[in-house]
Amino acid sequence: MTTTAPHPAPAPRGKLSLYLDLIRWDRPAGWLVLYWPTLGALWLAAGGWPGWHLFIVFTLGTVLMRSAGCCINDVADRDIDRHVKRTAQRPITSGHISVKEALAVGAVLALLAFALALTTNGAVIAWSVPALLVTIAYPFTKRFFAMPQAVLGVAFGFGIPMAYAAAQGRVPLEALWLFMGKIALVLAYDTEYAMVDRDDDLKIGIKTSAITLGRLDVVAIMVFYAVYLAVWLWVSAKHAPSVILYMAFAVAAAQAVWHYTLIRGRTREGCFTAFKQNHWLSFTVFVGIALSYALGG
Repeated sequence: MTTTAPHPAPAPRGKLSLYLDLIRWDRPAGWLVLYWPTLGALWLAAGGWPGWHLFIVFTLGTVLMRSAGCCINDVADRDIDRHVKRTAQRPITSGHISVKEALAVGAVLALLAFALALTTNGAVIAWSVPALLVTIAYPFTKRFFAMPQAVLGVAFGFGIPMAYAAAQGRVPLEALWLFMGKIALVLAYDTEYAMVDRDDDLKIGIKTSAITLGRLDVVAIMVFYAVYLAVWLWVSAKHAPSVILYMAFAVAAAQAVWHYTLIRGRTREGCFTAFKQNHWLSFTVFVGIALSYALGG
């Protein structure tokens, strides 16, 4: 009689692997959507290349704060995530990492980001405090706020006034316009993300922009993209007008149209693809700004 050997049990994962999974290290799209608008604002604030110090501070700061935000989000959502197909196996929800561990990792990452802010100036340090508070508050807004993605937009947008504060020591009105444009961008791509989980979220009873907007979701996303592109082009063209800049914004607008083709059917696959590829849109805008300065308009 032939017996089949049992499948070996999967090797236990080390703590480092679990921590990297906690901060979504293998999914850079989550921090790239923060990074490119922040760099674009830094270039506009500095009038071009900002120097290695600020470039490194805002590069590392973006990665660290996004990673810390993942820790906070997963702790807050640990009871919700087990009911969503896409998130049921996250390290905290699956029990592989404790809440205390996750909070400790998040605190260390946030402190490292704050240490970077300390190398700049008082204005940046002052802006970093509300940035952290909104990051902590965001996950809890899903319980009561109809458009929590707008709160996420505020949290993700703080890098813009901080970039101006670092480069100029102040935050002019144009930085706040760019901030508003970034909120519109986050509303666009995070509504795409929320469309992926809409069925699960309806069963759980949490609030998202995809649920609030209902059948207007696709139209609203395209309006959000249009607002982002219009505001950023208006500010960018005042400082670095060039054919390259306008071409870059045209390519970014074409990407937004491509997103429409992905999300109009409201399929999980199409909406998730749109979200994962979204960072290319803001990357294109940044490249247009950076090249316009580099080539002298």
